[in-house]
Amino acid sequence: MPRKVTKAVFPVAGLGTRFLPATKSIPKEIMTLVDRPLIQYAIDEARAAGIKEFIFVTSRGKGALEDYFDRAPELEAELKRKNKTELLDVLEDTNMDSGAIAYVRQNRPRGLGHAVWCARRLIGDEPFAVLLPDDVIAAERSCLAQMVEAYEQTGGNMVAAMEVAPAKASSYGVLDIAEDMGSIVRARGMVEKPKAEDAPSNLAVIGRYILDPKVLHNLDTIKEGAGGEIQLTDAIAQEAGEGGTGVYGFRFRGMRYDCGSKAGFLQATVAFGLSRPELQEEFSSYLQDMMAQQKAAQ
Repeated sequence: MPRKVTKAVFPVAGLGTRFLPATKSIPKEIMTLVDRPLIQYAIDEARAAGIKEFIFVTSRGKGALEDYFDRAPELEAELKRKNKTELLDVLEDTNMDSGAIAYVRQNRPRGLGHAVWCARRLIGDEPFAVLLPDDVIAAERSCLAQMVEAYEQTGGNMVAAMEVAPAKASSYGVLDIAEDMGSIVRARGMVEKPKAEDAPSNLAVIGRYILDPKVLHNLDTIKEGAGGEIQLTDAIAQEAGEGGTGVYGFRFRGMRYDCGSKAGFLQATVAFGLSRPELQEEFSSYLQDMMAQQKAAQ
């Protein structure tokens, strides 16, 4: 049986240039989706999957991200004084226990593979998860929890995967499928951002991974790949061949939103806003009125 996954890496060193000018002063990862920053959704998903140790790969200018997970004594005292217990409970979810969270720096942007490699000393020789906060997944059971359960059957390396239109394959890592077993597929390889005509399948990798520590050793020697960056996909693909630890894709149950793009962020805002009971009626009514006005103006 594979070893239990208790560590997770969160690569958050990016500059967030697609959200300028907002990201000039705040890290993209604490931009707010309804009333929680993106990073909180990733943390909650990891906790639900049994993760106990949280490793953040950061860069210069991410101090606000680090502060977010610290306690706020003055604010907590004021809420206690006013007996706002519900808000105190909300704050409690943002606090991390001492020693549960660690930060390492990526001193220059060299790709996702390099960001994960920066955390190698904290990972050690254990399987670990990687969560990209840009990918927010709405699911009854957290995506990573689903993966952990499937990983107990397969071991090796597992990536979250979803079907995409062929024209969009060039935006993703794509699985080369050796065996399709339904929710789990065994891969013979992975191709990073292929041209539509070269894509080996339409099953794209999204930002959730469970990886064998051997991937870290692969990253030690891997050369720059697509986009001149060190690609995590290339290091994982090395484990798909003979003598490797195995690579599996997992078709998760849920809806993924690409909050690294403005359109995706807006879509997620609508979806998560409508899912909140206290906002649903008013927000839905507003959206219906907006659509009616648009149709009338056409």
